[in-house]
Amino acid sequence: MAAQPRDVVAFILRNTRRVAVSIVGGAVLLAGLAMLVLPGPGFLVVVLGFAILGTEYAWAAAALARTKKATDRAGQAATRAARSLRPRGRRRPPPT
Repeated sequence: MAAQPRDVVAFILRNTRRVAVSIVGGAVLLAGLAMLVLPGPGFLVVVLGFAILGTEYAWAAAALARTKKATDRAGQAATRAARSLRPRGRRRPPPT
């Protein structure tokens, strides 16, 4: 049985999309990993890369969930650390 032209076009479009998502998502993810040691918003770009890859791959969606949890924990730890550095009580006026 010969393949219908509609089926062939659908197959090509489906695989082209998956290849494009893989290339773009992988490039964004690698750029984010580089930004972890270079200047730039590394964690944000890593999350974006996993979000792009997560549209096609279940492993990337799971990695995105783990990354979100890790960044939430890091943010909470930073908030606790910042709160512990704040002065408590009344401040004394500067000497005159």
